[in-house]
Amino acid sequence: MTETRTMTLAEIEDLSFRALVAAGTSEANARPLAVATAATEADGVASHGLAYIPIYAEHVQCGKVDGQAAPALTRPRPGVVAVDAATGFAHAAIDMGFEALIPAAREQGVAVLAIRNSYNCGVLGYHTARLARAGLVGLGFTNAPASIAPSGGAKPVVGTNPFSVAVPGEDGEPELLIDQSASTIAKSEVMKHAREGKEIPLGWALDGDGNPTTDPDAGLKGSMAPSGGYKGVGVALLTEIMAAALTGATLGINASPFSGTAGGPPKTGQMFIAIDPAATSNDAFGAGMAGIVEAVRGQAGAHLPGDGRRAKRLQARKDGVAVSVATLARIKALLG
Repeated sequence: MTETRTMTLAEIEDLSFRALVAAGTSEANARPLAVATAATEADGVASHGLAYIPIYAEHVQCGKVDGQAAPALTRPRPGVVAVDAATGFAHAAIDMGFEALIPAAREQGVAVLAIRNSYNCGVLGYHTARLARAGLVGLGFTNAPASIAPSGGAKPVVGTNPFSVAVPGEDGEPELLIDQSASTIAKSEVMKHAREGKEIPLGWALDGDGNPTTDPDAGLKGSMAPSGGYKGVGVALLTEIMAAALTGATLGINASPFSGTAGGPPKTGQMFIAIDPAATSNDAFGAGMAGIVEAVRGQAGAHLPGDGRRAKRLQARKDGVAVSVATLARIKALLG
């Protein structure tokens, strides 16, 4: 059984921040990532939380990500915000972009944020949820190094390529939050199983010959299983168009891995679309969403996407989060 220690969200943020700075990250770049790490732990997505801090630190030190990067924002069109992440952390670039995206969407009804020369943005739903808390419908796309083969093929050409949709709720939290990758499971979960020496469930990944495997290492050397077969490949291609082709970012087939130290910066991308429902729905958005929510929650045992994270988030704000003692030891080692 994994030994854990309960930490408050403030403690998680502080530890993450100090470890990132100790590794060579500027305070301006470390803070958004530390805030996101605490929020990710609160949502119960441990694979993208504190467990990633040693990886981020390693990537700063080996040059896969520039911890001192200064993202640059431009406005090519009134409804378009573009940010060059300068091979730095995605979180700082997204923070900069949202400062312009949110008011642009409120003013015009819809606006987009295109980010290039970026890096792993962690949990995509964390970012779209921020748009929902601003009263906007947020859509997000991020591409990743190739790990999914096309239908009928064997060589990966697209990444797990998540997309996310977050819808504002009356209490300030997202009413609905969809956050899913094009693969059956996020690649980070396979990586987590590999680190812990655990088998993966059949159907998560394929080995180098295209056969289902329970060996996480074989799966990481092979390819991720697309969710829903060819339909998952279609979602991955959609996200590749949105997050890479439309932003000027590096295609997944050419991007260096998010794991390990080889290959230099991945230079992947993110795309966010923010929509003000008041501008598009003829004042029917609230009633429409209420109808969707009632149709789902009115069924015994049914739940909306995001309900699980929401419950964990509210609980974590009161009681803190149980985190792995082994993970904490790896992070504290970074502090000397």
